[in-house]
Amino acid sequence: MELWVPVTLAAAFMQNLRSALQKHLKGSLSTAGATFCRFVYAVPLALAYVALLGEGFGFEWPAPNPRFALFAMLGGITQITATALLVHLFSLRNFAVGTTYSKTETVQAAVFGVVILGESVSLAAAFAIGISLAGVMFISVAKTRLTFANLLLGWTGRAAFIGVLSGTFFGLSAVAYRAASLSLGGEGFLMQAAFTLACVLMFQTAVMAVWIRLREPGELTRVIRGWRIASLVGISGMLGSAAWFTAMTLENAAYVRAVGQVELVFTFIASYFFFQERSTALEIAGIALVVAGIVILLLG
Repeated sequence: MELWVPVTLAAAFMQNLRSALQKHLKGSLSTAGATFCRFVYAVPLALAYVALLGEGFGFEWPAPNPRFALFAMLGGITQITATALLVHLFSLRNFAVGTTYSKTETVQAAVFGVVILGESVSLAAAFAIGISLAGVMFISVAKTRLTFANLLLGWTGRAAFIGVLSGTFFGLSAVAYRAASLSLGGEGFLMQAAFTLACVLMFQTAVMAVWIRLREPGELTRVIRGWRIASLVGISGMLGSAAWFTAMTLENAAYVRAVGQVELVFTFIASYFFFQERSTALEIAGIALVVAGIVILLLG
């Protein structure tokens, strides 16, 4: 098994944990505040990780360049924008259509990978990504009143447009992060990924701090007061991001994001064993398709 696969699985697991912790913050913080926690509390850990690799393990320090700065900032801004669009969807009546279309992120990441990095996607991989996407859509409609007919007919609506746009920015951010990391050169993929992560997190923290200060006075103080849970969000978020960045430095971002959909499997398992929630036939079929897509991708 190639190294990027278990690293991606770890990233998906930590992302699942971070999302669960963030839900606990929603009662005391705004959406922006809860999102900000994943950045600001992760910065010290990211800097410590880079320092450990450089000073403790002797990895060569990267030399930033204009291409790195461009793609690091592009990735940071597009990720924040994608998240904001996804959150905005929940205020729309037919948000289920939009959130389903946002799952086209993996397909769009494959396109951006071809355009920006000149990376090709094999027919087997494209088939696998398509199967996983179908599985994600099955899961998305399983517990809503949304039907496949409405999903197909609603693709021209506002919610669908915002959903696709959200997926576009998520896909673009993944490819931008890979481009930034690869632009550093060298043989130390761990240092490339860690350095990129630290720079992106500092940039995102600064951008969001200014935004929250201007738009939500007092929210920064609440973020600081909620440090007990917020710091756990930062820790899990940083570990997950470090794994994502490392995996995307090693492999095509579309492949990484496709395998990362195993996060849905983790959610399914937790719901079944820990919360005794019954699953619908569509959910089970969706999970089976997601797993089948991942297996085909890895075997192909």
